[in-house]
Amino acid sequence: MATYVNNLRLKEIATGDESGTWGTSTNTNLELIGEALGVGTEAITTNADTHTTTVADGSTDAGRSMYLKYTGTLDSECTITIAPNTMKRVQIIENATSGSQNIVISQGSGANVTIAPGEVSVVQLDGAGSGAAVLDCFTDLAVTDSLSINGTTLTIGDATAEDTKIVFDGNAQDYYVGLDDSADDLVIGLGSTVGTTPAISIDENQNVTMPQIVTASTSANITQVALTDGTVSWDAKAAANAFLLLEENSTISAPTNNVEGAIISIEVAQHSSSGPYTLAWNAVFEFVGDVTPTMTATDAKTDIYTFRYNGSKWQNIGISQNLTQS
Repeated sequence: MATYVNNLRLKEIATGDESGTWGTSTNTNLELIGEALGVGTEAITTNADTHTTTVADGSTDAGRSMYLKYTGTLDSECTITIAPNTMKRVQIIENATSGSQNIVISQGSGANVTIAPGEVSVVQLDGAGSGAAVLDCFTDLAVTDSLSINGTTLTIGDATAEDTKIVFDGNAQDYYVGLDDSADDLVIGLGSTVGTTPAISIDENQNVTMPQIVTASTSANITQVALTDGTVSWDAKAAANAFLLLEENSTISAPTNNVEGAIISIEVAQHSSSGPYTLAWNAVFEFVGDVTPTMTATDAKTDIYTFRYNGSKWQNIGISQNLTQS
């Protein structure tokens, strides 16, 4: 009596059986081997939560294919069980369903592999019977030579609460680029563990921290930001290099987003013909001897003020007055 206990569910003819017809069965087996090396497509019932692919014994079946594409429309995650649970093989499986839902590949009560919509996974069916597991073949994949990615997006991580990283394994020193998930920081640092010896950290507000000495071959070019006269609002973070054109008497309010050690500057210009106008300062600004300087009272002239924040006061560290506007 023929059996089908192999990993491709091909007919195994018993000794002495099918006298005169074994050639037909053998040819069928050869065709099914070819099918197993090809591409198959299987549709899932619309909006099904579960689906079973049972590879047929000795006859054509899409589930036998090395590359298996699942189609259909889903409104929730669908668990697909591949049977029989004794098959041991590797398959490439594509989630080509519509509806933006995951499919979960299972074979028994063991581990499963989840495939997101539009994605492809290479999986191993371990064929362990009722406790069979499905494993991702590319877990801990090691590539010993160059690897090229021709697509436009490389995603690292699966949206769970864990650090992710790229490690550069050097001869004398390792470096990493990684996501410190607990802090929500992108970090470049020494070593191979995210968070150790950071050189550059970028937080979710795009604030950049560099704890070591920074060497630059050119001077910093900080974009000048125009402020509005009257009661003047000044964001020390967004407008470290500020410009103010006076068209009325004005008062500069206490800056916002203050950081100890920060340096800001402002160019204050009299209107070319309608002035001159006065300029007052909030008490958070501290000048030498507690004497507030008088704004140059000449049309088309400019004064430049520079301050450093000590944690409570913006202390004046430089003044240039009565300059010609460019």
